[in-house]
Amino acid sequence: MQDPFNQENRPRKRSNILLRIDSWIDSSIWNAGFGVGELWEEITIFFRRFRTRGFWKAFFEIAGEGMNVGTAGFVLLLALALPAFEETAGNWRAQDDFAVTFLDRYGNEIGHRGIIHEDSAPVDQLPDHFVKAVLATEDRRFFDHFGIDFLGLVRAMTENVKANSVVQGGSTITQQLAKNLFLTNERTIERKIKEAFLAFWLEANLPKKEILRLYLDRAYMGGGTFGAAAAAQFYFGKDITEVSLAEAAMLAGLFKAPARYAPHINLPAARARANEVLSNMVQGNLMTEGQVIGARRNPASVIDRGDHDAPDYFLDWAFEEVKRIAARFDTHSLIVRTTIDIGMQEAAEASLETSLRQYGEQYRASQGALVLIENGGAVRAMVGGRDYGESQFNRATRALRQPGSSFKIYTYSLAMEKGMTPDSPIIDAPIHWGNWNPKNYGNSYRGRTDIKTALAKSINTIPVRLAKEKLGPNPIEQIMAQAKKFGVQTPIRKDVTIPIGTSEVTVLDQATAFAVFPAGGMESRRHGITQIMNYKGDVLYDFNRDEPPAKRVLSETAEAYMTQMLTRVPYVGTARRAAVDGVLTGGKTGTTQAYRDAWFCGFTGNFAAAVWFGNDDYTSSNRMTGGSLPAMTFKRLMDYAHQGIELRAIPGVENPLPTPRAAPLVASSSGDGNGLAPPQRPRTLNRQTTDILRALSEQFEKAKPLGVPERLAAADNLPALVPITAER
Repeated sequence: MQDPFNQENRPRKRSNILLRIDSWIDSSIWNAGFGVGELWEEITIFFRRFRTRGFWKAFFEIAGEGMNVGTAGFVLLLALALPAFEETAGNWRAQDDFAVTFLDRYGNEIGHRGIIHEDSAPVDQLPDHFVKAVLATEDRRFFDHFGIDFLGLVRAMTENVKANSVVQGGSTITQQLAKNLFLTNERTIERKIKEAFLAFWLEANLPKKEILRLYLDRAYMGGGTFGAAAAAQFYFGKDITEVSLAEAAMLAGLFKAPARYAPHINLPAARARANEVLSNMVQGNLMTEGQVIGARRNPASVIDRGDHDAPDYFLDWAFEEVKRIAARFDTHSLIVRTTIDIGMQEAAEASLETSLRQYGEQYRASQGALVLIENGGAVRAMVGGRDYGESQFNRATRALRQPGSSFKIYTYSLAMEKGMTPDSPIIDAPIHWGNWNPKNYGNSYRGRTDIKTALAKSINTIPVRLAKEKLGPNPIEQIMAQAKKFGVQTPIRKDVTIPIGTSEVTVLDQATAFAVFPAGGMESRRHGITQIMNYKGDVLYDFNRDEPPAKRVLSETAEAYMTQMLTRVPYVGTARRAAVDGVLTGGKTGTTQAYRDAWFCGFTGNFAAAVWFGNDDYTSSNRMTGGSLPAMTFKRLMDYAHQGIELRAIPGVENPLPTPRAAPLVASSSGDGNGLAPPQRPRTLNRQTTDILRALSEQFEKAKPLGVPERLAAADNLPALVPITAER
């Protein structure tokens, strides 16, 4: 008999156990596979019952493909919706918290922004005829659709086809509110897709009356007013709850084109538009002809406002700055002193509009933008487009456009910091960087040249060669960092093509960067707000007190080299039309691929400015370059800005300033390009005198009735008087 505890039997026993386990695994896998096969066969037999032929087979095939397409479409819709819903992040109602009164640099009231709740009225308290006028004109099926009115869209398309032009719009009130709250006026497919999704989001989250109230409170109504309540006060001097039928029709007519139908600008056009609104009310069965006949016979009259033209593009930007700065304050009802100079602003608007009227058709350019910054960082003028009433999209601060060769200053300034000079030799020849082969304008090359000539003649291969061969490791990162140091706030794309200006920036970015040169290589510290006060007069924010001092951006040597080179461009380079009469001028032109964008960014010792022209839809111009329309517009504005002021030298330039020429009093070829003399700048107080008068005003406000000794003591504390001269 075998001993079960024999050591020789144990390995055999373990082997038998492992064989049993292996057998069990094999049989289990085989049984599972056999079972799955039987199950699949049963399922196949079961579904054979549903096989169809003929018509039904075609139907189910189409339905199946439809489900596949529907699934893919759902995924696509989700991908398109996500960017739209990202716009709703944060407190999108934050604008309701602010009511801001803006003053210009001299303390004159220039406009308002924000919603003043005391002036806004709930929809239930608005006159019935006003609500009907708005709905009849803007969205007759407002209470029936869910954000997008497909029936109205079809009707509008039908009418437009019949008229062979755009005579009706298909956007609902909800879509227009979505655009006003979250989006811009850019005419792109991406914006329309976002607008549609946001309209659905608003309908899902807000009741109809709240949507209507927000729309009436936020729509631009012309004359620098936002919202129906503000427009009623501005045009008629009465509360929105008191407007008559004729006045309601005139207000409702403003939503379509406030600049064209603003009654203080064009009363006949406003009355004609109001008559159309009355007809819409009758056609929509909201009123009868008998009810509106009185309003037709007695159209509304408006208060005489004279010439009221607010700097709305600037105010929009300044309002965003106020919200950023004042978020920490307890009160949001504020008075804000800005840097805007109304005289400069009007001259800037006139310069841009004159250029487009004279040459826009010739160059096939329909839009422009401009920013003017005084030495020290104060934004004195901002033009975000031709007509704020037609489009509130600010092309100066929000439009991202390729800057072309005007971007080259960042590469050249880095080269100057690395030890190169304006006279350093460089080779202009074909160059390759990976798969990229930059070419010069005209496909010509100079061979051996120097840096200053390369910049003046805007040679493309040179900044690329500098970046690739002279800047050291990581040249693209260095250029990106340099642009940020100069004040460019738009994120720069990391691409080997950026040395010649392919990464989009804003006009404000470029004006900020070029303002570094008259500042002697220091940060330009651009700003649009000097003080923020509450209605008690307490100063909550002061730029000079609360902002850090300027930091150095360029070394003195590099800054001197850059200004010496840039001041050659308007005299021997690509910007000869930009040279300001009697004032040393520097700058750089920029022209992008296919002539989509044309820039001139320039400076004097007193001011820096960036000018852009192009088209909103990115179509090409008719060979418009930065040395043409932008340069001429820059010169026209600067000719005005430098009249009657003390000229400041450009740091780093040893050449003496050109002898100032008297402003022409008769027609001459030195005017704006059409034989007209440049506009004359009115004489005003200089900065020192303005500061003294302000100090006197503060003393008088704080002073109590004093005796003679006290008055004399107070007078001793005032700064010494200086001569009054003509200056802005």
